[in-house]
Amino acid sequence: MRKVFVLALIWTVFGYSVDDVSVTVYNQDFGVVKQGITLDLKRGENDVIVSDIARHLQRDSVILRDKNNPKAFKILEQNFESDPLSEDLLLYKNEGKEVEFKVMQYDEVTKTNKEVIKKAKIIRSAYVPHIQAYSRYGGQYSYAQQSYSSQYGAGQAILEMEGKIVFGLPGRPVFSELGTDSFIKPSIMWKIQSEEQGKRNAEFSYMTGGMSWDATYNCVVPEKGDVMDILGWVNIDNNCGRHFRNASIKLMGGDVSKVNNQQRNDAYYASEQSRLRGAMRDATGVDVKEFDEFHLYSLPRKVDLLDRENKQIEFIRAERVNGQRFYVYDGVKFDQNNNYGYDDYSRKTRVDYGSKCNKKVWNIFEFKNSEENNLGIALPKGKIKMYRKDTGGSNEFIGEDSIDHTAKGETVKVYLGNVFDVTGERKQTAYKLSNDQSSADESFEITLRNQKKDKVVVRVVEHMYRWLNWDISEDSDIYKKNDSRTIEFRAEIEPGKEKKINYKVTYNWK
Repeated sequence: MRKVFVLALIWTVFGYSVDDVSVTVYNQDFGVVKQGITLDLKRGENDVIVSDIARHLQRDSVILRDKNNPKAFKILEQNFESDPLSEDLLLYKNEGKEVEFKVMQYDEVTKTNKEVIKKAKIIRSAYVPHIQAYSRYGGQYSYAQQSYSSQYGAGQAILEMEGKIVFGLPGRPVFSELGTDSFIKPSIMWKIQSEEQGKRNAEFSYMTGGMSWDATYNCVVPEKGDVMDILGWVNIDNNCGRHFRNASIKLMGGDVSKVNNQQRNDAYYASEQSRLRGAMRDATGVDVKEFDEFHLYSLPRKVDLLDRENKQIEFIRAERVNGQRFYVYDGVKFDQNNNYGYDDYSRKTRVDYGSKCNKKVWNIFEFKNSEENNLGIALPKGKIKMYRKDTGGSNEFIGEDSIDHTAKGETVKVYLGNVFDVTGERKQTAYKLSNDQSSADESFEITLRNQKKDKVVVRVVEHMYRWLNWDISEDSDIYKKNDSRTIEFRAEIEPGKEKKINYKVTYNWK
């Protein structure tokens, strides 16, 4: 056993050496590992085994090339071993061979159980291939392999022992050696054809699953007002099966198209604002640049990113970011338990179509992602938490939401929850369909109540959900058209008062 293992170790250590490692993590559960590697090759064919790799390496993504001469060598064969070494795996690799077992046997002389060694031939093991095979070849392969491993199917090990067929293991197996095809760690094996003897400085890169990142933003607003401070973190998850020590880390922001296995079966401006932006960059050092159609965030220093580790790194610190809070009332509430369908007939004939009422008024906070507002960098998607200081100066949590990738110059909107002291009511007051069903008139009354001590302004959103051809034939208040099927009223409501909005819409199906 020791000789074979030492040979594999010699190949691993002396066949190559590793230089700097860099990792680019995507927020779609994968990453790209890049490392310099020095290959010590002889002229002709070479066997090279590399074991310091991610367990979830995607074998078809491997790139190995000479940095100076792409034609200096070529890969004749590549094999990837990612299964962890286990008892079941060794039994599988010893199918057709005899293996010793430590078996407990009753001794008639001493009247006790004793451990004895017995030999048995492995006809079939109960080993189930790793999850990569499941995901690569789809459900049929998965079900077939599960049936092999089921105790109630054909999944027990089958042995020939003392001239008899035995189902299940008689005891604990003892292996005399590790085969040349057994590896302690995930390993990639190359058979390389080299035109010349000597050392080659190569670049080795591959994609791996089990890596992801996102952002978290903590925003603090004062007791009065909506000028906030923002502290942003990037959260990096490494579950790829490999430690990365002293590695350069980059984070790719954006939605990259990737076929998964299931689909296959700061310049700033003047004075104080410039000082604030400079302080933010000096503190975090995260460099952001456009890369193709995405944004690439580079961490300012090398870090250790261990397997099964979640690491947080500060990437943005901004002060005095102006925001504003506003209220939105969207009174439509479709009943999910009573699906009317979206056919023309239902939209025309169902009088109560879309008339169910939502009484909640939403509390929304928004801010501009601009240099003038002490920001102006690409904000990656993630969670945003809002806090407000109380009279004692403590931060109190007031809401949380998710934001998408937000480009420089765009507005971020955060839903903080429902307003306690402002409520709404939406009521259908009339619906009349013409005799030939070519048009219809529908009327609504919207009532907003303010129990606060201050005046509030509510943005009332109404959807023309029955058809694209519509016209507001009557209205009690001024409205604006947001898009082809949405209008918006602005309602000012005094403390302790209510406000009513009435309108009639005419639909035309001609």
